[in-house]
Formats: sequence, structure tokens, C-alpha cells
Amino acid sequence: KSTVSPKPTRTSPTRQPLRPRPTKMPTGLRRTTGVRQVALTFDDGPSPAWTPKILDQLRAAKVTATFCLVGSEVRHHPELVRRIVREGHQLCNHSWRHDIDLGRRTVAEIRADLERTNKAIRAAVPNAKISFYRQPGGVWTPEVVAVAKQLGMSPLHWSVDPQDWRRPPAKTISKRVLAAVRPGSIVLMHDGGGNRAATAAACQSLIGELKRHYGVTRLS
Repeated sequence: KSTVSPKPTRTSPTRQPLRPRPTKMPTGLRRTTGVRQVALTFDDGPSPAWTPKILDQLRAAKVTATFCLVGSEVRHHPELVRRIVREGHQLCNHSWRHDIDLGRRTVAEIRADLERTNKAIRAAVPNAKISFYRQPGGVWTPEVVAVAKQLGMSPLHWSVDPQDWRRPPAKTISKRVLAAVRPGSIVLMHDGGGNRAATAAACQSLIGELKRHYGVTRLS
């Protein structure tokens, strides 16, 4: 009696189902500077249209900021990462493609994404110090916090969010920041991910006002 073995079927690897969306923020997030001065952070770049404008304004005000970089954008614009570092700003990993659900994926997927992004940043700037990780959308989970820390990055949240990514007018962005800012605030804004003309316009006066009233510091 002969038996015919079935032909092997080719199956593509399936992604693991996402863990449930978190109902509360995990512990271990950096939300303040720890000093009176405030910190400026810019997400979703680097963008050839907007990052240079923000960098020009920071340089004119003689202050530094933290740039939360998306890996796929870093790959396309390494020269902007080099300028960010050259002008004394800090670097933050902001995932490879701004995956809001990244923290809900498997630990292996989270680690691969963060490592890929760090690798792209270091391809632009060898030995770059990447001090921070910021989860897209602020959808933090204990797993993504743990992986970031294992890779030597502090999980960086914020305390002031003017929702500038929704593209309100520049005056609205400024008003929201100044109404919410307190000593030690970490301010979230965007230099990439879309048209950031309003953010760039708001920063023309906002950076100076924050510097005068609170001082602007590097994150330590």
C-alpha cells in the first residue's frame, strides 16, 4: 500500500494579534525636565521642508531641542540628522514608520523596530547618542517602555501638547502652549509628518517667550 505525502503548503508568516489597547499609562515615563527650565521637543521629522526652518529659529534663539526622528524619514534625509547633531540638539527614536500600535505588538517586533531606527540614525551619524524613545501617539505599554530602556533609551513623554499636528493657526498653537506651560514642562510640537507651516510660524515668537519666562534647557 503506497501512501502519497501531501504537498507542503507555503504559508506566509502571520502577525501576532495586537495586545489590548492600554487603559492607563505605564510607569517610568519622563514627563518633566526636573528643573525650572522647559524643554522643546519636535516629532515626526526630519522633513526637508520644515526641519531646517525650526533649526534656524532654535539657532537664532541660542537654545537646543530634542528631535524625535522617524526612521524611514532619517533614511531619506540623513543630512538633516547630521545638521541636528552638529547644532547641538538631542536625538530621540520615534519608531521606524510612526506605528501607533507598536507598543501593542510582540516584544520581538518592538525591539526590531527600535533597533532598525537606531541603525538608520547611526548610519547618518556614526556613534550618535540616542538618549530617548518616544512612542507614536503616546500609546505607551509596559513592553515598549521595557524595550526602550533595555536599548539604553529613556521613555520620553510630554506635559504640554498644543495639538499642532491638527494644523490650527499659529496663534492658536502659541496660545495653547503658553496657557499650559509650567516650570519644568516638556513641550511637544512637530517638524514633520505633514505641513508644519503653522508650527514654524508659531515658533518665531514662542521660542523666545519660553526662553524669557522659563528658560529652555536640554534634557539630562
